[in-house]
Amino acid sequence: TEKAGWNGRLPHGSRIRAVLFYPEQERIARIQNLQIPSSCKQSDYLFTTEESVMKNRKTVLATVLALVLAFTSALSFSSCGESKKVYTVGICQLATHDALDAATRGFQDALKDKLGADNVVFDLKNAAGDSNICNTIVNSFVSKKVDLIMANATAALQAAYNATSTIPILGTSVTEYGGALNLKDFNGTVGGNVSGTSDLAPLTEQGDMLMELFPEAKKVGILYCSAESNSEYQVKVMEEYLGGKGLTCTRYAFSDTNDVVSVTTRAAADSDVLYIPTDNTAATCTEAIGGVVRAQKVPVIAGESGICIGCGVATLSISYYDLGYTTGEMAAKILKGEADISTMPIAYAPAAKKYNADMCAALGITPPAGYAPLG
Repeated sequence: TEKAGWNGRLPHGSRIRAVLFYPEQERIARIQNLQIPSSCKQSDYLFTTEESVMKNRKTVLATVLALVLAFTSALSFSSCGESKKVYTVGICQLATHDALDAATRGFQDALKDKLGADNVVFDLKNAAGDSNICNTIVNSFVSKKVDLIMANATAALQAAYNATSTIPILGTSVTEYGGALNLKDFNGTVGGNVSGTSDLAPLTEQGDMLMELFPEAKKVGILYCSAESNSEYQVKVMEEYLGGKGLTCTRYAFSDTNDVVSVTTRAAADSDVLYIPTDNTAATCTEAIGGVVRAQKVPVIAGESGICIGCGVATLSISYYDLGYTTGEMAAKILKGEADISTMPIAYAPAAKKYNADMCAALGITPPAGYAPLG
């Protein structure tokens, strides 16, 4: 219309039923009985029939809808690709007891929190205290090509370490990685495909707690399972530390659950106080140990809370749930590619002084200020 110089009025001339496209707008105006000035050429105007316009409109709408659907589908496929990754995590737990159970729960909760509950599948196996079963379990994980293995306790870690050098392995409830894996010059980082968390509470502080609670004690019996390398390490450290303080330390090692009562009976008869390190076999035998020490009125300082609840009077202990949760946070970073397991140092949990109120009452012991009750 600008080219034709139309002033908005309908001039005299030929009459035509038509649809006019305004070039500066994206709308269609229907004009009835439009009259073309006789002085203007038909080419000065752009006309099309209503039927043609309707066909064009349908074509445009169909094209727009097709583009919208294609764009929406692309976004949907892209979104699915990012959120549908499901990780399979194998968990090998050495045995059933409070500490290991809590570590497993914490580990699972952390991964569900960090990855989403629908994005991780757990294959949880329990070895019932048998290291040979640990080997079978982790070998099955390797065959299934799981994305990560969590090894709960030393025997589980050793089995996983020997089974694969490619699948990421995170240990938890493991006291000392250097001794467990026979590493020379261990500096806090295992390297390769292994890392994890340690349940080792500061041993010298445990020794200080023993002397604080029992200042008159002269003879300390150290009760542990000889089959556990973690315990061997702790026993050596405590012997050296308490021996340096003038106490006499004697080892009382049982080989398995079959001789724990006889060894505990002998240890209680010869000692003023017993010390039990973080020891998975001892943790499964606390009822038997507790029966002996209650009867002989001999207190036990325990290396972790599960043992203390069963037979001890006090412990410098950690939260195994928190330890497992920290392990799960490490696993999430590894699975998402945010961390390199080969450079991840072993992580530790803070420890606190705790006492077993029932056992203290049974032995007539009043814990000093600064100790919190277990449970």
